[in-house]
This record gives sequence, structure tokens and C-alpha cells, in this order.
Amino acid sequence: MTITHSGNIITIDGNIKSISDYQTIKSTIDGVVSTHKSIILNIIDSISITSSVIGYFNKLVLKDGITIEMRVGNPQLMELLDELNLKSIFHASRI
Repeated sequence: MTITHSGNIITIDGNIKSISDYQTIKSTIDGVVSTHKSIILNIIDSISITSSVIGYFNKLVLKDGITIEMRVGNPQLMELLDELNLKSIFHASRI
């Protein structure tokens, strides 16, 4: 997995699957939300998201008041977000 950002746009390439992926995502997003209350999260090709990352995203939205606009490339991930009733919370849409 690789992660890049420019302003409030964060792009994740590859599968999100390990603890180190979670730590990288959290570190990057923590830096971005220190100056932005809204982020655009492009998840290009991951087929799933770990529960720790989902929990972190939920905390950002529900506790910290951060708006997430999630753009998802993989249809399986979009189905997962739909099944978990997270599409509306994360403003998820297909790329």
C-alpha cells in the first residue's frame, strides 16, 4: 500500500491489510485534519478495509466532526461499505 496527499486530498493505492497500513493512514490523515475539517479520500484499488481503519474513519466523522468524501475504485469495497451501512457516513461513491 502507498499513500500520498496534496492539500486535503489523500490517495491510497494497493490493498489496505496490515497494522502498518493502518498506522501509515492514521499518521497521514492526522496531519491533514490538523488543518482541514474536510478530506477527500481516494481508495483506488483496495478490495477491503481493515476494521481498525474503519473504526478510525468513524471516529473522525462521529467524534471529531471531520467530513470524509470517500471515492472508491473497487466494486467489492463499495459493496462492503454498503453492507456495513457506511456509504452515507463516508459519503462514498465510485471513482
